[in-house]
Amino acid sequence: MTWSEIKIHTTNEAIEAVSQIFQEAGASGVVIVDPQDLYKDHVTLYGTIYELDASNYPEDGVYVKSYLPTDDSLAEKVSIIKQSISELPNFNIPIGRNEVTISEVHEEDWSTAWKKYYKPVKVSERITIKPTWEDYQPSPDELIIELDPGMAFGTGTHPTTVLSLQALERFLNPKDLVLDVGSGSGILSIAAAKLDASHVYAFDLDEVAVASTQNNSTLNQTDELITVQKNDLLKNVQHEPDVIVSNILAEIIIQLTEDAFHLLKPDGLFITSGIIQKKKQEVIDDLTEKGFQIIETNELEDWVSIVAQKPSAMKKGRE
Repeated sequence: MTWSEIKIHTTNEAIEAVSQIFQEAGASGVVIVDPQDLYKDHVTLYGTIYELDASNYPEDGVYVKSYLPTDDSLAEKVSIIKQSISELPNFNIPIGRNEVTISEVHEEDWSTAWKKYYKPVKVSERITIKPTWEDYQPSPDELIIELDPGMAFGTGTHPTTVLSLQALERFLNPKDLVLDVGSGSGILSIAAAKLDASHVYAFDLDEVAVASTQNNSTLNQTDELITVQKNDLLKNVQHEPDVIVSNILAEIIIQLTEDAFHLLKPDGLFITSGIIQKKKQEVIDDLTEKGFQIIETNELEDWVSIVAQKPSAMKKGRE
């Protein structure tokens, strides 16, 4: 089969939104080509050295790439993608150059392209993300999450995902009940299950995301601990969780806060990510207005995560 690579030259702030637009068009994964990767300590991050060619990277902004079958529907899908991206400034999301490039890639080349950029990455004290085809020997305390870019929405190493994983590792207590809102590839649900959650409910409105979460849960042998459901955010959810985690756009997080506060147990935590710097205060203000106490904020590159707590009349902190 022949595939078409659609490459968007855009901004860091638009990565999540453009990725979502690709998913809605039927793409099963995205590649983020960020020039900042050229300056990272790859030995520490990946445990191995491999060469990155600077000529493959933009001088400014980022490339967001994805792949669609080269068929009769391609032109219509590309048109929809372009139109959707052009509307992002209406939501205060800058799109930068917004240059679109389309090229053909044969299936065997496409598979190789994924693998060239994807190595095991330790994203927290205990959690390492590794591709299914890589040999990796974990330490006794290490938790391994296996992902295949063919079925995920990325490699799980975007700063918003890393911040969410680190927060889950710090704050999730054994036997906590967890809701993952906007599960995407399911990586946060899998992490919660491996961190000894009693059960995880993974919600996403997109059918591709639901299937991806289920597939990756099976791959990681966490099926019994994760229930995957197609659902619009927290609408009609009846569970009373200890933790809600959501790695989505700030605008969507604000739509969630009231339902999250209502559903959480006293002292329950709302872990949010996917927030660009300029939206940080807006989200904090909304959380506090709904009754949450801000426990901590963390930043990685241009992204922010916030851990908020539903207060209890009995005690102020979570043990």
